Amino acid sequence: MSSNTMKATLLAAPNAPFALTDVPRPRAAAGEVLVRIHASAVNPLDTKIRRGAAGHAQHPLPAILGIDTAGEVVEVGEGVTAFQLGDKVYGMTGGVGGVQGSLAESAAVDARLLAPAPSTLSLREAATLPLAFITAWEGLVDRARVQPGQTVLVLGGTGAVGQAAIQLAKALGAQVFATAGAARRANVERFGIQSIDSATVDIKDIVARYTDGRGFDVVYDTAGGESLDRAFHAVARFGHVVSALGWGTHALAPLSFRAASYSGVFTLLPLLTGEGRAAHGEILREIGKLAEQGKIDVTLDARRFTLANVDDAHALVETRQAEGKVVVDIDV
Repeated sequence: MSSNTMKATLLAAPNAPFALTDVPRPRAAAGEVLVRIHASAVNPLDTKIRRGAAGHAQHPLPAILGIDTAGEVVEVGEGVTAFQLGDKVYGMTGGVGGVQGSLAESAAVDARLLAPAPSTLSLREAATLPLAFITAWEGLVDRARVQPGQTVLVLGGTGAVGQAAIQLAKALGAQVFATAGAARRANVERFGIQSIDSATVDIKDIVARYTDGRGFDVVYDTAGGESLDRAFHAVARFGHVVSALGWGTHALAPLSFRAASYSGVFTLLPLLTGEGRAAHGEILREIGKLAEQGKIDVTLDARRFTLANVDDAHALVETRQAEGKVVVDIDV
């Protein structure tokens, strides 16, 4: 490999095998830094983009996928003052909207999207945080403005966004509840919160049992569809429902009769439009502080992957057999 090229996994067509190949190495333009990538996390959204099944997350092919990244700054573009050579950084940096993803040795990244990687985490661990925790933050902090002592119900607590929302709500001082299937209750109970088996308990019974019929101050729906309908029935008067997946057709009467509010979260917007990118970097700085305070737990799947077997990493996520976050090691 010459200094002008780099290794990357390229996706030529929807659902095609990844191809490890040499591509031109980017340079840092004004406002960018060149990141030598150490780790790229695999999210369920990455697998949907690969299949061409994410209508809200188009990525023109052929392209390099990978939304979340962590690595080291090796070149600083004109006008960038927040980072310098050698800085360890992490962010949600591409893999959608025609922006190069993190399944490559290097990426030229808009510096506004990045933050210093938490000093208490490895770069492999840091790479797992951006998409999930930015999504949680935008819902709980930016939209619902969760306050200490409020009750927060997370619908779908075992997924990455659900677990991020649990940890963030708890760090904000809320009393947190989360739904989880019976087989995976331990995945949410390890955070020291109340787990609820929504598959066997009606949402009205949940409201009666855990809030004396009042409802939850904030409900964060991570699944959409019927889950969002349940959220409208679970929220308290003047409460707030947030959803990261507002799919489907929904009756708003249960929400309206509670004089409650609804907010949608679309975390990809800054990457797709360029609007709001600085907010992502700022959020990650706050998430980094929480990580350094020991308020964020990261569990990695023990299996290791490289650019040569990204297909296997995606398969592990798609089949839901991972025991923790799946990470592809880039700089090994």
